[in-house]
Amino acid sequence: MTGNQSSEKKELIKKENFSEWYDNILLEAKIADDRYPVKGFTVYTGWGFATAKRIIAMLEEKLDASGHDPMQFPVVIPEDSFQKEEKHIKGFSGEVFWITHAGDNELERRLVLRPTSETAIYPMFKLWTRSHADLPIRMNQTCNVYRYETKATRPLYRGREFLWNEGHTAHATYEEAEANVLMAIDIYSQVYDALGISYIRLKRPEFDKFAGADYSVAFDAWNPDGRSNQIGTVHQLGYNFGKAFEITYENEKGEQVNATNTCYGMGFGRTLAAVISQHGDDHGLILPPIIAPKQVVVIPIPVKGKEEISKSYAKEVAKTLTDAGIRMVLDDDDRLRPGEKYYKWEMFGVPLRLEVGPREADSKTVTFVRRDTFEKSKAELKDLPAVTRNLFAAVQENLATRSKKVLEERLTTASTTDQLRDYMEQKKLVRINWCGDVSCAEKLKEQVSGEIRGTLWDHREEPTGPCIVCGDEAKCVAYVSRTY
Repeated sequence: MTGNQSSEKKELIKKENFSEWYDNILLEAKIADDRYPVKGFTVYTGWGFATAKRIIAMLEEKLDASGHDPMQFPVVIPEDSFQKEEKHIKGFSGEVFWITHAGDNELERRLVLRPTSETAIYPMFKLWTRSHADLPIRMNQTCNVYRYETKATRPLYRGREFLWNEGHTAHATYEEAEANVLMAIDIYSQVYDALGISYIRLKRPEFDKFAGADYSVAFDAWNPDGRSNQIGTVHQLGYNFGKAFEITYENEKGEQVNATNTCYGMGFGRTLAAVISQHGDDHGLILPPIIAPKQVVVIPIPVKGKEEISKSYAKEVAKTLTDAGIRMVLDDDDRLRPGEKYYKWEMFGVPLRLEVGPREADSKTVTFVRRDTFEKSKAELKDLPAVTRNLFAAVQENLATRSKKVLEERLTTASTTDQLRDYMEQKKLVRINWCGDVSCAEKLKEQVSGEIRGTLWDHREEPTGPCIVCGDEAKCVAYVSRTY
């Protein structure tokens, strides 16, 4: 049975039972283990964290290049700071973990484990801001945040502790903050595009924006089970936090005026989940070469009486790859047969497999097998680095193309709630005409088990009929899906 035949036979498993498929991959590919004895807290295991670190590095490199200073703030926030921005604390009040005691001694003031860091960072922004020359301030930190989720937890998608990078800025004017919002959206888009993830950028409705923000823009990635996976958000905070935390500066006229703020967060667990779920198949992961901990696995093919020839040549091939700066692993473990090695490294999603036996040793060639298509090809040893990199590019492009095609196939339009309900069952992402009223959004959620996610950020779409819920004049085209 060929790789392609096997893929077709097993494809129904992912489509029919995504949840089981996903949980199996997390454990088998050593991504994460959800069996930690505190519910909602997940252990990143070796392959998963090695992959996540590469996503982190991609983002941090772009933030560094755009003038964001890397920082690390304490995990605790004093209660009085946390309560300064009324809308913000109201948005998080039901989710925070409180620290009330040190040993048997009750603390004089309660501390919050950060659910997000605005109320930790902006008191320091106040100290750092004196004149317009101190602005802009741009910083970011990679850290864990803590929220007592009341919804069902799911590893990487929704937990009570999750790993992310959050960026925070302060600016002299609202216009400068707006420019920074655009820059942050562009940086996030570049990272997601490099991972081959497909998503839509939506301006969240007023009732679903970040607590204390003027507006929020979210990246919603498609998921095989039909739910939207929010992998990142960017928020225009306007003057709300600047006023609450008295972040003021002396302008060129000698006047004390408020600074404006923006913030944004990329969830690395959810981003990794999107990579797994959009690209993976029933053999396991398929990792884009840019983030694969090992980009190539070299497997010697033993032939009776010529085992050492295969092993020796495999080492030569491995050295050629290593010298070229390609992340590789040589699997010459005699305890496993080649087929067992194929199964293992396909599960781990290594982009390319190199098979080398006595014939390849004699001809100074290698046999490539692509993880994404199982296509085989040959190359000469002298051309190995160049051919490998070309195949990396082909894999990256194919993953992105396949993912984009799925997103396009899932996008559709509904003109009635009955039609919308049917589309929700078909795992679609659906456009509707909406009046903008929160009561209609709430009714729609009750009727179809889907949520209004927002309107397109990139451009305005004109309604083509009345509101799908109340029948009044529609003010916008909104997108509806099920969510985590």
